[in-house]
Amino acid sequence: MSQPRYFALIPAAGVGTRLGAEVPKQYLPLAGKLMLRHAAQAFLSCAAVAHTFIVVSEGDGWIDSAFPAGTAGVTLLRCGGATRRDSVLNGLQAMRQADVTVRDDDWVLVHDAARPGITPQLIDKLMAEVGDDAVGGLLALPVVDTVKRVADGKVTTVPRDGLWLAQTPQMFRHALLLRALRQNANVTDEASAIEVLGLSPKLVEGHQRNSKVTLAADIALAELFLSQHT
Repeated sequence: MSQPRYFALIPAAGVGTRLGAEVPKQYLPLAGKLMLRHAAQAFLSCAAVAHTFIVVSEGDGWIDSAFPAGTAGVTLLRCGGATRRDSVLNGLQAMRQADVTVRDDDWVLVHDAARPGITPQLIDKLMAEVGDDAVGGLLALPVVDTVKRVADGKVTTVPRDGLWLAQTPQMFRHALLLRALRQNANVTDEASAIEVLGLSPKLVEGHQRNSKVTLAADIALAELFLSQHT
């Protein structure tokens, strides 16, 4: 049996409306480089990752300057959908038609374009700790703050024991992830689709620098981490 390989899949078809920028947030400059370039570069610098696929919308007018044709190790897939799930599903299907051969048992690491703080070290850690797990896994952070729930104007404290905040990459075998997303449309991340199948992904502790840029206030924090070579 052939040794499974690792492929990165970065859905980058969103418009980032909550950030309020003039361009999709993945094309905002951070610490001298576009946000999407930061995210992709971590995978391109990771020796174990065989190839990186980036999913964008068909009418994306920014991607060609960010990743000119012929960029080594990168394939652009213009098949982005209306939701993250749609973009990832379309990307998984398009990967099988690309020049780079992807097999059923190959690992796919799905990563948010808006997490520019990912590093090759975190990617290596995820791959090492997931190992040959039958399901797969994802980076996540244990909840350390006190959690409050508000319902009908009433505030209650939620026990934080066992609570984790999901990050990316989320790493699963190509065939399993494809099946999970085809069967489950109403999921917010890949791990959720896997869980609906009755499977339990492995959680691997990530890092705060891998936080998602969602609001304008997140940009300064992301730039702070990106200025540190850790």
